[in-house]
Amino acid sequence: MADTLELGRLILPALRAAPDGSFAKEAGAIADALDLGVGGFITFGGNAESVRRLTADLLRRAERPLLIASDLERGAGQQIEGLTEFPPPLALAALDDPNVARWAGAVTAQEARAVGINWIFAPVADLDVLPQNPIVQTRAFGDDPNRVATLVRSWIEGCQGAGALACAKHYPGHGRTAADSHITLPSVDESRESLTATDLVPFRVAADCGVAAMMTAHVAYPALDPSGLPATLSRDIMDNLRHTLGFDGLVVTDALIMDGALVGRRESDAAVEAVAAGVDLLLYPKDPRRVRDALASAVESGALSQERVEESLRRYERAVAVASRSTPPVRRGPFDSAAALADALVKQGMVRGDAPVLHGPIDLVVVDDDVGGPYPPSPSDHTARALGKDQAGRYTGGSRVVLVFAEPRAWKGRAGFSDASREALASYASDADLIVLFGHPRLVEQLPSNAPVLLAWHRQRLMQEAVARWLRGRISS
Repeated sequence: MADTLELGRLILPALRAAPDGSFAKEAGAIADALDLGVGGFITFGGNAESVRRLTADLLRRAERPLLIASDLERGAGQQIEGLTEFPPPLALAALDDPNVARWAGAVTAQEARAVGINWIFAPVADLDVLPQNPIVQTRAFGDDPNRVATLVRSWIEGCQGAGALACAKHYPGHGRTAADSHITLPSVDESRESLTATDLVPFRVAADCGVAAMMTAHVAYPALDPSGLPATLSRDIMDNLRHTLGFDGLVVTDALIMDGALVGRRESDAAVEAVAAGVDLLLYPKDPRRVRDALASAVESGALSQERVEESLRRYERAVAVASRSTPPVRRGPFDSAAALADALVKQGMVRGDAPVLHGPIDLVVVDDDVGGPYPPSPSDHTARALGKDQAGRYTGGSRVVLVFAEPRAWKGRAGFSDASREALASYASDADLIVLFGHPRLVEQLPSNAPVLLAWHRQRLMQEAVARWLRGRISS
């Protein structure tokens, strides 16, 4: 029978860096988690040196291998300052070259392994099929199942070929939801036949190409499970993954702090239900010790079978062994750098009108739809800083360029602009000479202006600085 330490292997608590990049505030949580015998951690934030120190310390204190994961859909730099950040998947897809996705996956894995992260929660295998979807959007490779599947395969091959575990998410798909599973339980009313022909295609291809893991969606699919349970807790949906798609790798929940998994139940009860349904690892619970104790009680009472637990432990040990292997070198990619890739995207980025000649110094205006949530967005001033005061400012009398920032963020609960953003756009965009959209291309339709629009995909520093280089070439003296 599995002891309590072995049951702890099924839990992956979260560690968040402080604003200064250190993880010192997590000392108590780390000590408790290691005492529980957890299988690993998910990390958020930090810099290359602080994450490297953290992971080395965790392994030293655990005296055994661990799975150390992070959300790196846009490269290791998405979480870790000083490492490479890539544009979002939908932007990579716009270059129409699977080698770009393969290279991005490989570089992400190489840099992650260099700082001790061996499990990457990417790629997103969802389809961007519903304009009202508040959380997938540019995180997906697109809306065509076969094209998305090709890019998902390429990203996985690049990542795992460079020595890290990949994780296709969010099975069986999050792209058709009009609600965000961070704040509620969405339900998708699509037939089994339709889902099999569309949303499930990228996951089937991910399974076929040997992806190490899949992450569940806290989404109900009545056509796959009439009970209305979220996929994370559904035996029927897990059986579809195991038997119909033939996947025998690790299955990890999406974060258990999300309301989609907890509607009508306690976290500890949701954890037991998830493992009983066929999930292997439990991600980011608020109370890891209570979850471990709930698993132990369920095994003792017979509510959770020993066989089911041992199956998950076998998959865990297999994954840890793979994740601990040495890393092979990464081959040269289709671009010399992520900056060169970003320049290529901006070069082809006019999605409405022609690229204008701008009169400098330009009047640079920011409309930021991403402020107001629990976690502050990254800075919006990288374009201005890169241009410098001699080429850009406010009220300069030159051409007006409006920078519009609108990325998918968990707290928004919506796909389009807020009322405040629409009001600001009405004020500033109507007489703009150029609008730069750091967001999904379909948001162009919501801009209250006929001005030319340059698509820049995401607010990350990488894309803001690429826009600055492009603008510099358009400014006349």
